[in-house]
Amino acid sequence: MKKLFAVTLGILTAFGGFVDIGDLVANALVGARFGMSLAWVVVVGVVGICLFAEMSGRIAAVSGRPVFDLVRERLGPRAGLANLGASFFINVLTLAAEIGGAALALELATGINYLLWVPGVALVAWLVMWRVKFETMERVFGLAGLALVVFAVALWQLGPDWGELGAQLTQPPPDEGVPTYWYYAIALLGGAMTPYEVFFFSSGGVEERWTRRDLVTERANVFVGFPLGGFLSIAIAACAATVFFPVQAQVDTLGQMLLPVGLGLGQVGLAAVILGVFAATFGATLETALSSGYTISQYFGWQWGKFVRPRDAARFHAVVLAVVIVATALILTTIDPIKVTEYSLVFAAAALPLTYLPVLMISNDPDYMGDRVNGRLSNALGTAYMVLLLVVAVAAIPLMIATKAGQ
Repeated sequence: MKKLFAVTLGILTAFGGFVDIGDLVANALVGARFGMSLAWVVVVGVVGICLFAEMSGRIAAVSGRPVFDLVRERLGPRAGLANLGASFFINVLTLAAEIGGAALALELATGINYLLWVPGVALVAWLVMWRVKFETMERVFGLAGLALVVFAVALWQLGPDWGELGAQLTQPPPDEGVPTYWYYAIALLGGAMTPYEVFFFSSGGVEERWTRRDLVTERANVFVGFPLGGFLSIAIAACAATVFFPVQAQVDTLGQMLLPVGLGLGQVGLAAVILGVFAATFGATLETALSSGYTISQYFGWQWGKFVRPRDAARFHAVVLAVVIVATALILTTIDPIKVTEYSLVFAAAALPLTYLPVLMISNDPDYMGDRVNGRLSNALGTAYMVLLLVVAVAAIPLMIATKAGQ
């Protein structure tokens, strides 16, 4: 049972990465506009995040240190600072969206405007990060997020034409332009491989005091949690492709995204999916805020983490509080939290090489890894993904400008 609960770190990380507020709506929007023709991107993203998350978790288990703690030491302060600046900017944008997403879920449950929930969500999130043990935090929200499995159940109940969904895999809609198609492909890949995922995952491994003996647990986290997140992303897209694509309806709000669940499972299904949305977005709030504290503290060499008393890691907790305040202030400007996350996905895609090249380098360094350096398959896949991510990084911003963010 203890080993089973240990997998919840991967579940929490996967839900924070694959199924946050932006991905919930982005997958529904893509399903509504493109059918299942972009499902392949989710598969590519799952393989990629499993590859690099396994490396980052192995680094933490073997060296006893998280990835970002080694980036400055291995690559130098300038390269580390560039990585820090890019990841921190993306984290703040994503955190604002996640706080707004959790508030939107509460609005759906209560009918009270989401802006009134924003300060409360932020306050509770900070209290959880300050006072609740890491293991308790990951297990509660990681497991509660499993309520999103209702998307898969709803898809079955909707009784789609499976042959038609299969045909859509290789047939993009002819009326959607090629630049728009690739813009959304890049956004989905950015969502699947967002940089904070590996920083949170490796830091979480240190929080849980992983050692070489925990490599099986580390790999179970990776190969259970992330594929589960990818499966749910595809289920969300398939629900939208079943309900909205045939009538060419646009999907751009959280309420619209949940409609297929209501059609398939009624009020019980809606209650379950709202719970799942809240758990996933609130879990992602914790993940992104803690990741901000982790990266800043590890770069400057401060004491960090929830495995020490708050007063012994005061600067770490001060950073977490500061980013929560900034993100809350941003979302209280009434900017659309869904749009914020969609933009953050593209910026994340542009920053992917900065994150994953150091992971690939450190996982091949025997000074840190000893006999646990990458094997030939990991290096071959890692090199192939680095080429892909460089292409994505170069194309992301021009495509965003050319398509006016996918319009």
